[in-house]
Amino acid sequence: MPNAKVLSEKQAIVAALTEQLQNAASGVLVDYKGITVAEDTALRVELRQNDVQYGVVKNTLVRFAMNNVGLNELDDVLNGTTSLATSAGDPIAPMRVVNKYAKQLNGKFTIKGGFMDGKVLSLEEINALAELPSKEVLQAQALGMMLAPITSLAIVLKAIAEKNGEPAPAEEAPAAE
Repeated sequence: MPNAKVLSEKQAIVAALTEQLQNAASGVLVDYKGITVAEDTALRVELRQNDVQYGVVKNTLVRFAMNNVGLNELDDVLNGTTSLATSAGDPIAPMRVVNKYAKQLNGKFTIKGGFMDGKVLSLEEINALAELPSKEVLQAQALGMMLAPITSLAIVLKAIAEKNGEPAPAEEAPAAE
């Protein structure tokens, strides 16, 4: 018979994981087999800088949490060594950072599965999303596109102002003879 204290600790972990998954815009499950302490430390620093929660999880406990939030399709990937990266803010951040390390660590660190907005994603979708620029870069690009016409107008208005508001010289009509 399981110890009541151990059982309540496991229930608390499942409850915390369930809440983390419910609040997450996206998440990625990773197999971290073979990663060194230095590589893990560098990964965790970069994830923290991108406001991504990351931790090693027990497959059985995260399976209960995944099932609680309707992500049962990920049950198949919950074997071996598993860690979970989630983000409540930027939905692309966990995928981008984890994908970068998966490429760098070639085989020692692999993406098992992921989700976004409560829907399970294929590995192809995760990799495609991981290649997108960060939210800040996308916002800057959008702002740049919106400001381009305004900038052009400002340049034209400045040129008119420098000519003291005089209209451009019209071609002179031929003199009547």
